[in-house]
Amino acid sequence: MSMALRFGPELRRLRLKAGLTLTEFSVALNYDKGHLSKVERGERAASPELARRCDAFLGADGKLQRLAVRTETDADGTESTTRPSRWLIGRRAVLSAGTGVLIDLGLKLGSEAISSTDDPLLPSFHAQFDQLRTLGQSTDPKVLLPLLETQTRMVAALATDARSATRSSALLLASRFAEFTGWMAQEAGNGDAALCWTGEAAELARAGGDPYLGSYTLVRRALVTMYGGDAAGTIALARRAQSSELPPRIRGLAAQREAQGHALVGNEVDCLRSLDRARELLADDARSGGEPVIGTSHVSDPAAMSTGWCLYDLGRPEAAAATLDRECRRLPPHALRTRTRYGFRRSLAHAASGEVEHACAIAQDLLDVMPAVPSATVNSDIRRLARELSRFRSSRAVRDLQPGLARVLAPAHD
Repeated sequence: MSMALRFGPELRRLRLKAGLTLTEFSVALNYDKGHLSKVERGERAASPELARRCDAFLGADGKLQRLAVRTETDADGTESTTRPSRWLIGRRAVLSAGTGVLIDLGLKLGSEAISSTDDPLLPSFHAQFDQLRTLGQSTDPKVLLPLLETQTRMVAALATDARSATRSSALLLASRFAEFTGWMAQEAGNGDAALCWTGEAAELARAGGDPYLGSYTLVRRALVTMYGGDAAGTIALARRAQSSELPPRIRGLAAQREAQGHALVGNEVDCLRSLDRARELLADDARSGGEPVIGTSHVSDPAAMSTGWCLYDLGRPEAAAATLDRECRRLPPHALRTRTRYGFRRSLAHAASGEVEHACAIAQDLLDVMPAVPSATVNSDIRRLARELSRFRSSRAVRDLQPGLARVLAPAHD
């Protein structure tokens, strides 16, 4: 049996010996439960990063890391170890050379913050990051992903040979590339890749001296579980990211995600309490005057927008529609991806309120935009909208809208 096939059974044996369920193990490691299940069954190979985390958590003394070494078959049929890629060697060097420099999340990573003594490529890479993030609002995520992955590796590799003063800036910029790559992977419908890139972002940030981004990855993981309908997992992950030592923005975004988890199970009291906490924390962050460097940059009042989102899940579509109407009007015209995300939730709220024609009119405008910004996460609300409107098949507006909904939800063919 190859090393890759032996890894899964041994991981499962050690997990069970430790008395851990797969759910508990996935939360502890910040990895998707489904991904770990496939690894244990030998259906998916473990990455070196996952092997290291499993090994350390289960106290396997390097055994799991050795079993995770990738193998390939030589021409004569014998199995040999695959030589690590240059990227992995460079990345290990980068991560092992953490600068220990602590930074404030309120600091900008813009080119104006990079001194003339730093690597002259860094301002260029930062400008590219800003451009790619802007493109992400109006471009198919599958088109951006290869470029984002390449740029992340290039910036991390740049840090490998950089002077210590420059290394921190390069690693932190690479972490932002990785975090955004994870979001685009999720938009493309690849949850496993989204979680892996988010984990990469946390490791790069820690190596660059940022002690906080690792906690923000919990918020990102909670988003994945929320779209998967796992309320308990969403709440648990979000609560772990609300430590008093963390900056108010991370805690506010985490409280907002916790509220969405409570809303999924109809717990209005805890949902509204979490929203109040999110509102206070995000207001504290806004008063500090720092430019947001994590989370959405296009929603002017994230807590208010999340309130509208949660009200729908709590069975209060009229209140949800009123809130989302107000907040969607405040979104910038160029933020197409953000407008579709909240716009379809707004349409859904109006449909559930019985305002069928208005819901169809909102959705029709958004369908015209969807080819430019396809989104696996938005599609979850489009499916819900299609089910909601199916109760009104006699409506001409619904009949006219149905072909457009079907086109968006049709499986893509390569």
